[in-house]
Amino acid sequence: MALMITDECINCDVCEPECPNNAITQGLEIYEINPDKCTECVGHYDKPQCQEVCPIDCIPFNPDVRETKEELMAKYQRLVGESAKK
Repeated sequence: MALMITDECINCDVCEPECPNNAITQGLEIYEINPDKCTECVGHYDKPQCQEVCPIDCIPFNPDVRETKEELMAKYQRLVGESAKK
């Protein structure tokens, strides 16, 4: 499962720099999470860092993007491999 940012986001800018996969970007009105890059911090941390720092708890799990820990780890390994090639 990837994470998502709800419209309760206040654009406080604390989540974006905490994402190790650069999955969080500024959208038209609020920050957004790219589910193709979100590993819920699997491979980096024990807990999603964006959820840890969000002052208003507006970053729930995205029910439309369900992934197992194994799938998240495979995504992490793919993303790490892609960044190593650059």
